[in-house]
Amino acid sequence: MKQIHDYIDDHWQEGIADLIRLCRQPSISAQGVGMPEMAQLLAQMMNEYGIRALIIPVPGSKFPVVYGEIAGESSVTLLFYDHYDVQPPEPLELWTSPPFEPVQREGKLFARGVSDNKGNIVARLLALKAFQKTRGRLPISVKFLIEGEEEIGSPNLGAFVKRNRRLLRADACIWECGGVNWKDQPIIMLGLKGILYVQLEAHGASQDVHSSMGTVVPNPAWRLVWALSSIKDTDENIQIAGFYDNVRPPTKQEIKAIKAMPRDDEETKQSLGLKEFIKGVTGFKYKSRHILEPICNICGLDSGYTGPGSKTVLPCVARAKLDFRLVPDQHAEEILSKLRKHLNSHGFSDITIAPTTEGENPARTPLDSPFVNIVSSTGKEVFGADPVIIPSMAGSGPMYYFTDTLALPTAGIGVDYLGSRAHAPDENIRLADFILGTKHVAALLERMASDWQPQQKGRSKRWK
Repeated sequence: MKQIHDYIDDHWQEGIADLIRLCRQPSISAQGVGMPEMAQLLAQMMNEYGIRALIIPVPGSKFPVVYGEIAGESSVTLLFYDHYDVQPPEPLELWTSPPFEPVQREGKLFARGVSDNKGNIVARLLALKAFQKTRGRLPISVKFLIEGEEEIGSPNLGAFVKRNRRLLRADACIWECGGVNWKDQPIIMLGLKGILYVQLEAHGASQDVHSSMGTVVPNPAWRLVWALSSIKDTDENIQIAGFYDNVRPPTKQEIKAIKAMPRDDEETKQSLGLKEFIKGVTGFKYKSRHILEPICNICGLDSGYTGPGSKTVLPCVARAKLDFRLVPDQHAEEILSKLRKHLNSHGFSDITIAPTTEGENPARTPLDSPFVNIVSSTGKEVFGADPVIIPSMAGSGPMYYFTDTLALPTAGIGVDYLGSRAHAPDENIRLADFILGTKHVAALLERMASDWQPQQKGRSKRWK
């Protein structure tokens, strides 16, 4: 691997130049800004890296998938999942430099999307280029699926993956995100929580009325508050019948991995200005609750007058936005059905539920998967530190379509660090992490070529 790593050391600035090209092009899916241009630019760049790239329309979506493939010496195939859309850059006034004018300073590159997720795209391309320039060919075959709807909940990706199972056939998948912690240990992420995002609405009179009418006119804000209070008790237990029925118990390996994760609860608590976390959890209880347990969260409330001063009004409508973060083996559709039954059985059949497009099932790759061992061992080899294996992130994403629909062991690695400020102003990556993240991808390709062997045609594949 020395020749490969030396090439990356000598040419990483070329990768950064390409990353700057991508970050200069806005690609904001939520606002529909720059998306066709970004897809074209990305396909062009992939072709420049020797990858056969296709822009594939996605039914139901304005934003296509950019697909790429390149054959290697082995038919063993690694699929990279990434996305080319980014979060809106607002509030613009909090950026030190304009979000779509990439700037290097203090050993970092600042731009919207540089961390989430364009930095990882380019690091993976550069790793492939290192093999092509030094050996003439990749050790294994590689595919890319780069979508344009991740930041708006990937509403059409599931159907796309199901229709294109043959095209996406692979042996394993590397996810779009990852990096290092504050101690510069590589983080290997093996799962994501699912999400169900809904809006509840309660309606009263046909128009807002004077608050003195509260003696006889029903107030939908109170109605919504009563409905919300029925969903979760004061001890943080979700009261929806059957909500926890399908929660998969953690394995011994997952418990062991969570115990091995470095503690960061005190730092997190202080950074948030909190005296204590929910239920006073610390240490292992803090980590296990955060990673393994589902939640119901109120994201926003809206009713009546909320401006300055007073306005004595009885509102005609009240709304609440909720998200449920789900764990294996809970499914978003199942929880939506149980929520509807809960409201009906508690006398709130009049409250409407409007599901958003953001409904994703949870996903998790088992820790005893041989793919996890390869990702972990190559991470240690490149970073010179023991990796931190996280059974699941607390956030959500469309990983389920890869772990379950495509049945691929999936792991997240990348070029981020805990100060990357993804989704926030001054999003950035450290240049040193970009180099190491590229080397990790290269080491992974090499190791898969030696440690994955196909068996007879038509049978499953095995690890050495």
